[in-house]
Amino acid sequence: MNNRISEKAGIPAHLTWGYLGVLIFMMGDGVEQGWLSPYLIEHGMNIQQSASLFTVYGITIAISSWFSGVLAESYGPRKAMLIGLLLYIIGTIGFVGIGMAKLDYGAMLFFYAIRGFGYPLFAYSFMVWVTYRTPQNMLGRAVGWFWFVFTGGLNVLGAYYSSWAIGRLGYENTLWSSIFWVLIGAFFALVLNKDKFETKASKGSKWKELANGLTIVKKEPKVLLGGIVRVINTTAQFAFPVFLPLYMAEHGFTTKEWLQIWGTIFTSNIIFNLIFGFVGDRMGWQNTIMWFGGVGCAITTILFYYSPIWFGGSYWAVMAAGVAWGALLAGYVPLSALVPSLVKEDKGAAMAILNLGAGLPVFVGPALVGVLIGTIGSAGVIWVLAGLYVLSAVLTKFITIDKIAELKEIKEII
Repeated sequence: MNNRISEKAGIPAHLTWGYLGVLIFMMGDGVEQGWLSPYLIEHGMNIQQSASLFTVYGITIAISSWFSGVLAESYGPRKAMLIGLLLYIIGTIGFVGIGMAKLDYGAMLFFYAIRGFGYPLFAYSFMVWVTYRTPQNMLGRAVGWFWFVFTGGLNVLGAYYSSWAIGRLGYENTLWSSIFWVLIGAFFALVLNKDKFETKASKGSKWKELANGLTIVKKEPKVLLGGIVRVINTTAQFAFPVFLPLYMAEHGFTTKEWLQIWGTIFTSNIIFNLIFGFVGDRMGWQNTIMWFGGVGCAITTILFYYSPIWFGGSYWAVMAAGVAWGALLAGYVPLSALVPSLVKEDKGAAMAILNLGAGLPVFVGPALVGVLIGTIGSAGVIWVLAGLYVLSAVLTKFITIDKIAELKEIKEII
């Protein structure tokens, strides 16, 4: 891409290869999201075991998300990303080659947990790189593009690729192929990307910075509320794949159709990530999160679940309901502007809470399914998820900032 064109679009020219690398890496990471749970259940695992597997995976993702910034700043993002790549490959080899091959649940838990350390170290360390090496006047757009390639790879290309690959390669070989894609992504992000990153502080100060990510919630409790809202934001995103593929299959949907629906949902989501950035600047960040994010997702979560029943198993009705949910999920985008603006200093610490909030749903979602589905069923889980969205709208009502400060922050983003 021409340097002038890329920078006009908001992508730092010196990091263009890195963005492409993250897109491809996340595509490799997302190949199993839409089908792994039903596949394991078909091979003798119960839904609670499947949920536990994803819960353990999510715990390591949350831990890795929390530490990725510290490692990137202390040792440089290139080294942190390389560590993430190696952990991903080791985890995949063990999970597929030992766990799935021998149907060894203990090995699956262990190696899938190792695999969980991989993508946060790779992707979020690159976000640190972007934050430090992007001019202030284009940082908002640069970070927006990061989330575009992150979500586009994980939830869109990963789903579409796997819907093609499982019919030609089989399920296990599709997982093996993820190693090829993450290596290609790493080649672009770590080899072709020649940009230099100089660490600016000692390791000690970085640990102090990490501690600030905990103490900030005492100094400004509204940051904690923002972190809770961020957890609720994507809890359903990671709960749905545990049980919805089975539910949809009961209503006549094939795995391929489900993957196409799931991929289209997040095609909608990445488009509306950009749209709701503009909407938030005009309607106000708080209003956008409350009404489009919280209330909108509550309504569309219920619509998505009941659409196969209400519309007689219509593929396009389910697709439309899912796309509406994916679009309104982007209503939470202004949270990344709202929460840091709550504090005059320690904005990095406030962002650490949001990063942790981004990592936690990966295990909160499956854990919620594992705990509740046996007693209240899939319909009960849906109503709980819808209730959480309403709760996030109520909590957002209390995340208030000075209007003058908000206008200042918006001007900086623009």
